[in-house]
Amino acid sequence: MGKIKSKLMRRTATELKSKGIAFTEAFAENKRILGNLLPGKKIRNQIAGLLAQTVKADKIREMKLQKSMK
Repeated sequence: MGKIKSKLMRRTATELKSKGIAFTEAFAENKRILGNLLPGKKIRNQIAGLLAQTVKADKIREMKLQKSMK
């Protein structure tokens, strides 16, 4: 699977993040958190992977911001 995700995946991931669910950089942990919230295994796995990528990117962005402020 590539890095391109459909609008449905991205929209669902942002909605889940806005609900206040704490996701991590680990795919397996995100998959466990999503559990039975989503209808299918493939969709759950894709969203868990997308969330892992976005959390990791957010942390990198945050670290760069902190370095630039020093």
